Amino acid sequence: MTSTLDVEAKYELITRGLQEVLGGDSIKAILAEGRSPKAYWGTAPTGRPHIGYFVALIKIADFLRAGVEVKVLLADVHAFLDNLKAPLDLVAHRTKYYEILLRTVFTSLGIPTSKLIFVQGSDYQLTREYNLDNYRLCAIVTEHDAKKAGAEVVKQVESPLLSGLLYPGLQALDEQYLGVDFQFGGIDQRKIFTFAELYLPRLGYAKRAHLMNRMVPGLMGGKMSSSDPDSKIDFLDPPEAVKRKIKKAFCEEGNITENGLLAFIKAVLIPISQLRIERRKGETGVDSEEGQGAIGEQNPFIDDDAPEGTVFTIRREGKFGGPPSHYKEYQELEDDFAAKKIHPGDLKTVVNKAIDSLLEPIRKIFAESPEWQQVEKLAYPDLNAKEPKKKKEKVYHPPPPGKGKDAQAQVPTTSSEPSPPPSTNENTQTGTAGEL
Repeated sequence: MTSTLDVEAKYELITRGLQEVLGGDSIKAILAEGRSPKAYWGTAPTGRPHIGYFVALIKIADFLRAGVEVKVLLADVHAFLDNLKAPLDLVAHRTKYYEILLRTVFTSLGIPTSKLIFVQGSDYQLTREYNLDNYRLCAIVTEHDAKKAGAEVVKQVESPLLSGLLYPGLQALDEQYLGVDFQFGGIDQRKIFTFAELYLPRLGYAKRAHLMNRMVPGLMGGKMSSSDPDSKIDFLDPPEAVKRKIKKAFCEEGNITENGLLAFIKAVLIPISQLRIERRKGETGVDSEEGQGAIGEQNPFIDDDAPEGTVFTIRREGKFGGPPSHYKEYQELEDDFAAKKIHPGDLKTVVNKAIDSLLEPIRKIFAESPEWQQVEKLAYPDLNAKEPKKKKEKVYHPPPPGKGKDAQAQVPTTSSEPSPPPSTNENTQTGTAGEL
């Protein structure tokens, strides 16, 4: 048995920074027994992953520090079912792309991928047992409950497909077939999580806990969306694209509502900064491998001379300049911005530099990997690219008899002069073809 302090310390690591926890007592009970909780985080390989994924990936570092066994589900079947966003052959390429990218991002954050188990959904979701359970579930789930559960996740259209109604049930079954104690996801998954808590016990399976992180708004204030390129920054966006998108981001002076840059600092930059500060102090819990083999800069987002306890620094590099501002928690920064003590230009500059430092090692790995580049082309083909025109091969067609440039030499003369008599040389043959 582990001590109460150990249990509380691990539970704090597992749940810190989350927006909501459902069933936390079951996790505490597992920790109290001295067991390692098992969890999974899933993603459907559809559009290009954006930097909003940092929120979940950073949190997984906390899970590893607390000794949680983490599985990463590449939900290829879900990706196909989600309103047919991509055919199966394209989903296969995107699944490979996601795995390469996620492994690279984890490494850039100093999170050891050796402790993560990557699972492809179709490896077990096409089995006889899984499909029988799916049919059992379909026999007890109402259309209303299925539609309600997927309302925040499955794309809503005027004439929905049956595939969207299957989505929540499959995600619920994943908890059983992956053998986990809790599922981790965004707060937008809440209705699917409560659906799983209701229906899995009706199939005779255990009720799992559910942990939810906050959703990061887009750069323009709304939701990050693949259909709006300026609302998000992709992991492979070049520096000039990052600068352009941040320059266009909504960041009105003193306005802290729907401010995507402030939200990104709160959900991503400060947690990464804290992660790196704790790593410097050796505070990595039971994860002794954290930080080993990390790629790219691993410094927290603070000045070298920042006061003890600082987690984020705002440098003033505009025309008015001024001393940097150091913050020990996010709320202090938000209060200063609301009081107009921080100019939007300074905020954009700091966020731009921080994002570039996070993306630089990822871009570098991509640039040095022909395999990843090829997978990227297959996963996200350029639909506007025009195929090069094929040159028409010239085929020689001989002219009919009596036509063409050599025809005159072959036509008998029409001169009024008599033709010379035939040669008497036996080795010589003359005359037209018809005379031979």
